[in-house]
Amino acid sequence: MEPRFQAALRAMEELEKGAIANPDEGRMVGHYWLRDSARAPNSFLRTLIDNTLDAVCRFADDVVAGKIKPPSSPEGRFTQILSVGIGGSALGPQFVAEALAPDNPPLKIRFIDNTDPAGIDHQIAQLGPELASTLVIVISKSGGTPETRNGLLEVQKAFREAGLNFPKQGVAITQENSLLDNTARIEGWLARFPMFDWVGGRTSEMSAVGLLPAALQSIDIREMLAGAALMDEANRSTVIRNNPAALLALCWYWATDGVGSKDMVILPYKDSLLLFSRYLQQLVMESLGKEFDLDGNRVNQGISVYGNKGSTDQHAYIQQLREGVHNFFVTFIEVLRDRPPGHDWELEPGVTCGDYLFGMLQGTRSALYANNRESITVTVQEVTPRSVGALIALYERAVGIYASLVNINAYHQPGVEAGKKAAGEVLALQKRVLAVLNEASCKDPVEPLTLEVVADRCHAPEDIEMIYKIIAHMAANDRALIAEGNCGSPRSIKVFLGECNLDELYA
Repeated sequence: MEPRFQAALRAMEELEKGAIANPDEGRMVGHYWLRDSARAPNSFLRTLIDNTLDAVCRFADDVVAGKIKPPSSPEGRFTQILSVGIGGSALGPQFVAEALAPDNPPLKIRFIDNTDPAGIDHQIAQLGPELASTLVIVISKSGGTPETRNGLLEVQKAFREAGLNFPKQGVAITQENSLLDNTARIEGWLARFPMFDWVGGRTSEMSAVGLLPAALQSIDIREMLAGAALMDEANRSTVIRNNPAALLALCWYWATDGVGSKDMVILPYKDSLLLFSRYLQQLVMESLGKEFDLDGNRVNQGISVYGNKGSTDQHAYIQQLREGVHNFFVTFIEVLRDRPPGHDWELEPGVTCGDYLFGMLQGTRSALYANNRESITVTVQEVTPRSVGALIALYERAVGIYASLVNINAYHQPGVEAGKKAAGEVLALQKRVLAVLNEASCKDPVEPLTLEVVADRCHAPEDIEMIYKIIAHMAANDRALIAEGNCGSPRSIKVFLGECNLDELYA
């Protein structure tokens, strides 16, 4: 393995120097430069990184200090953050907020990270009158991500209905000259911050994507960057036993036979790290879950990731981990510091609440070992911005090294793009279904249609199951009427629209 590891470490070194590490997209991969701009391959990028960090800090300081105020309350200040983004634009900020935000942050944060109408309504309703003092951060590299666009449109609607001026409370984090960037500039949004094409969503926490929300919650982002930089430096060692990320990648390779044969179970024994497993799901699975290797061979690589928190896991799935199918390896995240100094007390002589948590971790680890269930333990002194930055950097580098070991591209996501394309095709089919139903509903008398007839008139008989799904969804939301039958028996139904749309009929 030593030669393969040395080759992987050389590949990481070339990546940091600006080599095209994402050949499919012809892009550099530069998230490591975000915490040490001196390593960026040219002065332009170094200046861009430094200026963005300074701008984030200034803006956050001014908002927290009340120098930048919501327009509807000139004597007040911003009290809430509503972050609109999905995937890497949400998972990192969510993890960091849960891990590091103080008990009473100057701005509390909420997330719209999906296109679920009920979820969006819930977040907006929870803000209530504080919508007037909410800073809305919209995060999308292209500005065209459907879920983020939908969330933005829903939030803007809420602002209109409340009589509020959205642009004066809106912040865009996006690529320069993207659709979102141009919209924010033309409409005069409060601020705009850049995303870079050489930083992928799943490795964007150390960019404005993660740093701005964190800074607005009074999280020390420079300490987080410092922790990541320290870990990066340790991970540059060519001596494997002295390189934390290489050791972690080696453990993964050994546990999964280098082919993803076992799942990665993440168990942080600290409530504040609960979302670490969700963050790692994207980082690991989107990076390593690949059909083809760099030579074009079909390999179907990947490592599945799931997790909970200790000691909740004692009451959830440890039973299966110890005695069930052996298709996993565990990673315990151990935090030594229980509470801030001077705040601990003994529940009984010689035993604190944290001692019980410690005992659960060590006991679970021993019980798994006794039954030949392998585990890794990652230990940190306490949960601080520096240690969280280091954890993020550790796993980012381990993913890159492991990808090199198994000869795959860790920095693209063709499967995600395929899913987006398929979703677009479903919506295009829905428009055809609506047109067919509208034409039938404009007849006198109305012509209820069977699924077979709808599929035939859409010229898509092979898509009849999807047409059924579309119609069932429309009927459940009062956008189509079932004249006969029921959706539990698809062949029995006849469907039409509630009203005729003449504009659509003659469009």
